[in-house]
Amino acid sequence: MEPQRSPLLEVRGNIQLKRPPVKAPSRLPLPGTRFKRGPDQMEDALEPEKKRTRGLDTVTKIATSRPRAPALTTVAQTQGQTTAPKVPKKTGPRCSTAVATVLKNQKPGPAAPAQKPGAAAPVLGGRKPTKRPAWDLKGQLCDLNAELKCCRERTQTLDQENQQLQDQLREAQQQAKSLGAECRTLEGELARVQAQAEQGQQELGNLRARVLELEEQLGTQQGLVQELQKEQLGLQEERRGLAARLEEQERRLQASEAALSGSQAEVASLRQEATTQAALLVEQGERLHGLEMERRRLHNQLQELKGNIRVFCRVRPVLPGEPTPPPGFLLFPSGPGGPSDPPTRLSLSRSDERRGGPPPPPPRHDFSFDRVFPPGSGQDEVFEEIAMLVQSALDGYPVCIFAYGQTGSGKTFTMEGGPGGDPQVEGLIPRALRHLFSVAQELGSQGWTYSFVASYVEIYNETVRDLLATGTRKGQGGECEIRRAGPGSEELTVTNARYVPVSCEKEVEALLHLAHQNRAVARTAQNERSSRSHSVFQLQISGEHAGRGLQCGAPLSLVDLAGSERLDPGLTLGPGERERLRETQAINSSLSTLGLVIMALSNKESHVPYRNSKLTYLLQNSLGGSAKMLMFVNISPLEENVSESLNSLRFASKVNQCVIGTAQANRK
Repeated sequence: MEPQRSPLLEVRGNIQLKRPPVKAPSRLPLPGTRFKRGPDQMEDALEPEKKRTRGLDTVTKIATSRPRAPALTTVAQTQGQTTAPKVPKKTGPRCSTAVATVLKNQKPGPAAPAQKPGAAAPVLGGRKPTKRPAWDLKGQLCDLNAELKCCRERTQTLDQENQQLQDQLREAQQQAKSLGAECRTLEGELARVQAQAEQGQQELGNLRARVLELEEQLGTQQGLVQELQKEQLGLQEERRGLAARLEEQERRLQASEAALSGSQAEVASLRQEATTQAALLVEQGERLHGLEMERRRLHNQLQELKGNIRVFCRVRPVLPGEPTPPPGFLLFPSGPGGPSDPPTRLSLSRSDERRGGPPPPPPRHDFSFDRVFPPGSGQDEVFEEIAMLVQSALDGYPVCIFAYGQTGSGKTFTMEGGPGGDPQVEGLIPRALRHLFSVAQELGSQGWTYSFVASYVEIYNETVRDLLATGTRKGQGGECEIRRAGPGSEELTVTNARYVPVSCEKEVEALLHLAHQNRAVARTAQNERSSRSHSVFQLQISGEHAGRGLQCGAPLSLVDLAGSERLDPGLTLGPGERERLRETQAINSSLSTLGLVIMALSNKESHVPYRNSKLTYLLQNSLGGSAKMLMFVNISPLEENVSESLNSLRFASKVNQCVIGTAQANRK
């Protein structure tokens, strides 16, 4: 289908058919512009044409020989002939502007210069016409007629052309109307297009912002992509390394699987061997238990062979400021095996100053004990001799160790040790507990578990006091009484006394320090600080073998007896001496009762006077036939104490001669 042709183009085509082609500017308005010419401007545009046609009627002479130009052009070139009709102003501004544009594009050709009235007509053939004489009126009339005829023809031609122009004007007006409607449509479309353009500009701005944002994101993503590419390269390197490691691990796995196959066979054989070893271990455990019981039996038999009542004699060294004893005062003869054997005998000489005349040779007193410790013996040497006896308490045998002697003979030093915490001078109590803890730990590997509970009391003037009392309970010794643990029980306990579980050496040291502060001491003639009471440290030992259902328990009693002194009947007593006298009497009475109890046990008497003294009553389970007992007799090396030393040695000799029944372990 052929596209519809614009009316404006049709008008232009009609005009171009009648006029020579002239290059005309575009008649369509540019976008965003308006028609700027109104009706008056159109009249002004046509005004030169009016002026050129205004003098047609006044022309009187026209050269007849002049070639005729186009009618519209001739009319436009002549002046004063016929006035061109005005364009009717029927249309609006837009139509007038369109018509003016059409007429403007028709450029007139060059006009011939107008001839003045009365001028001679041009001569044909290029000759200059001759002026008729004034008398040639007929010639002039002929010229005028010819010119009139020519003007009429021109007028007729102009009328025809005017009629054609009017027709064309009407057609142009109609086209202008259609162009106005089309223009309005185009203006609406232009407004719509402009709105769309504005919306497009806004969208374009948004798109540009979005493009910038996307470009920024693209830059970020490109950076991330570069980082990821670098990371990918690193991962690829790592993957290659892992692949190499995987290959290596696979090779090792294959080797391990091969080794595993061999190991499984070896494990099977080892399991079989382990089963055999387990059975052997059970057998060895039974054998070890039998050997342990045999060890305990032999150990007890060895202690019995040594005697269930043993007596050791210890001579303390001479202290600074004391007189040196005379030579030969104390002698330590060698044993049957010579000097290499430990000494077991002691010889003491005593001079008699009451006889007059030349002094006779001093009599010598010889004593024999299970072991004699000279002044140079150390604490470790003393404990080494009793360590096996202490271990018997773990086997379930009651053990009791005494320290007996006069005031100042070294009993407290032997049992508790010296001041300052020097390990070289530790006494029997801390050493015995350290040894028990060590042996109990070793027996733990065989299934034995042990617990230890300690108590520390003193007996002062037949009154029991708790040396471990603290705070308001200090000094309330009268409240402590010795009672049976329960109805029908043979175990004795001290009421209101502290029983402290112990498991290490530091706890024992703290208890000994507290007891040393609470113990009753006083100044005597023999010692600046003398113990005026019997101190009894008891450790209740309980052992259990859960695997075999065995239990054992026994007390270990370590006793520091008060200093023994004889009374001088002729001594004048003051108030303080009377108090010391009562203390001495109580001490000697309890020591005598201890001797009587040992003698009664040795003689197998039916009645043993345990209740005659609080000391023997408290220790009756450690003194009977099922107990092991050891007495340290401590003597002074000074000659001035020879009488007290002899009394102590004689008492110890009597005890050493006693034999009580076979000890029995307390087992369940």
